[in-house]
Amino acid sequence: MARPLRFEYAGATYHVMARGDGGKRIFLEEEDAKGFFFRLAEVCERCGWKVHAYVLMSNHFHLLLETPEPNLVDGMRYLMGTFSQGWNARHQRRGHVFQGRYKSIPVSGERAADGSYFRVTADYIHLNPARAKLLTGEPLTSYAWSSLPAYESGKGPKWLHTERVLDAFHLDLRHRGRKAYVAYLQRRAEENGGDLSDEAMRELRKGWYLGSDGFRDQLVNQINDVAGKLIKKGSVSGPVVKAHKEADAEHVIQLLGVEMAYNVDREFLAQQRKGVWQKALLAAMVKKHCAVSNEWIAKRLAMGHPAGMSKIAKFYQESKEGIKLIRHYEKILISKD
Repeated sequence: MARPLRFEYAGATYHVMARGDGGKRIFLEEEDAKGFFFRLAEVCERCGWKVHAYVLMSNHFHLLLETPEPNLVDGMRYLMGTFSQGWNARHQRRGHVFQGRYKSIPVSGERAADGSYFRVTADYIHLNPARAKLLTGEPLTSYAWSSLPAYESGKGPKWLHTERVLDAFHLDLRHRGRKAYVAYLQRRAEENGGDLSDEAMRELRKGWYLGSDGFRDQLVNQINDVAGKLIKKGSVSGPVVKAHKEADAEHVIQLLGVEMAYNVDREFLAQQRKGVWQKALLAAMVKKHCAVSNEWIAKRLAMGHPAGMSKIAKFYQESKEGIKLIRHYEKILISKD
């Protein structure tokens, strides 16, 4: 199976995380954390990275980082490789330190209209110790292996850039702004144990990017030409294949929407009945000509449960009216392919 292609582009922001092999603890003592920070400082110097937030937990780490140049893969290879070598030497062990490859999710920047995604990621990282119940009544800033203490003091390593997170919350870099940010997180830790809202957690867990549909489309546009060529060769898989297939399905929906003079915006579709003929036609066409899942089609067309959507599409596809219209719109698809 081919490895998933990493998204690399100048100015990208990522939520990066990796876990210990088999769930084992990798930060056993202070020397392990110091070793990680030493290597992180090196890679930031080498690659020009800017770290906006971080936390080291006992068996995994989280980074919110920005890559001015498209060099995430090279930097992470160096970071994880050199840290693993030092960790094994320090603990007189052999073998893998981390569990497989790291996970990297592109995050929409705070300067975009969907800047809340950047803030949610920073919150998620800084609230990790509270969610893990490691503080036992102590303030969040008492957890030393987090960037939050540097936010409070205004003193941190030169590779940590706090201004972007503070600016995302419309706070200044002076003591008052830093104090307000820490107080905001502390309040969240005390009120609900650091848990994020259900909506925020759904966004964080939903897949290969963190941002609005517009941000997703930007990513797809950046990779679509290359991905299409690689997919045909069978040399790429995972998120890129998924994104490419979804982009194809979206293209079909948009094209048919224009041809039918039917509004295919998500907000409009959500207000329409699940079984209207336009939705049934769209579902049948996407199922026949695209490789996306029933779940994706049902969600995109606001048709409820995937099984229900599939039944509606099948019924329409076999109806006299459906057969006629599907043939008509298939000719249009072929002519515009």
